[in-house]
Amino acid sequence: MVDSCEQPRERPTSYQEQKKYYSGKNKKHTFKNQLIVMPTGQEIVDVVVEKPGATSDIKIWRERRTELSDNQKFQGDKAYVGEPAIDTPHKKTRSKNITVEQKQETQKKARRRVVVEDLIRLVKTFRIAAERFRLKTANYEPVILAVCGLIRWRIGAIVLNS
Repeated sequence: MVDSCEQPRERPTSYQEQKKYYSGKNKKHTFKNQLIVMPTGQEIVDVVVEKPGATSDIKIWRERRTELSDNQKFQGDKAYVGEPAIDTPHKKTRSKNITVEQKQETQKKARRRVVVEDLIRLVKTFRIAAERFRLKTANYEPVILAVCGLIRWRIGAIVLNS
């Protein structure tokens, strides 16, 4: 399962940086993170951190795809439509609606995909990963990776031996 989330950040000072980090979807300057999780929700497999907010989800995926197995199949939301390795829900076109069977299949996919949304919610229970990031940009990646490590420990993916 793969999905992305955005986190607001301080407004950059230079115009080029502002343009790069401005997310038209959220109308803010943001960092974008992508999580790849197991279908059971018990393991965070991969985290892509600190992409600019203007970067699309599928572009982040295509950059990371080269490091993953070619025969692996993934599930994603409508942001990943057109990617052959990701099973996405059906999307209605302007000219025609989706059929009842396609709608039911889309609902089944959404029920399976909710696992990644729950893990994103767990990451955002830490205020530093949910609210506007006020620290230096260089500190963003270590902080988010530490939060993901704490989440893995909380869900039992990491067992510490004493």
